[in-house]
Amino acid sequence: MKPLLLVDGYNVIGAWPEAREKGYALDESRDRLFHLLQDYAGYSGEEVVLVFDGHKSERRTRHVDGHPGASVVYTRQGETADSYIERQVYLCPKYRQVRVATNDALEQSQSLAKGATRVTAGELLRSLKEIRQGESRRYVQAGMAKKNPIASRLTAQQRDILERLRRGG
Repeated sequence: MKPLLLVDGYNVIGAWPEAREKGYALDESRDRLFHLLQDYAGYSGEEVVLVFDGHKSERRTRHVDGHPGASVVYTRQGETADSYIERQVYLCPKYRQVRVATNDALEQSQSLAKGATRVTAGELLRSLKEIRQGESRRYVQAGMAKKNPIASRLTAQQRDILERLRRGG
């Protein structure tokens, strides 16, 4: 079973300097964060769930938009992202590795008490940036080479070419 990363979306967006500096609208920030997390899921091998609060919305049901490796959840009216994340941590089997990305101290302590590990919004954003810049790509590719015998047969140059093609460049 893949490790699970649960991300408190608005909490991470609030700590994201690039979103503030470039003046991203909230919709654009959500989309950009989700795309970064999709890339991260592909590199890390983790299942990523990005959760946004809907407790003040008119939405009566929870909305889940699933994609390979990553999904985004908009909670229903009256439900916070914190409560959704805490419930998911509680429902995960003890043997599954779970991390929670948030700066919310109460949510961190609740998640830690239920067996998850925590990552701050800043730590997550640094990891996303490193993967985008390729600084940790060697580490991740070394891990992928162990899982993928074809990747272990490619030279570094061939992997770089394939990576550029994958990114559309």
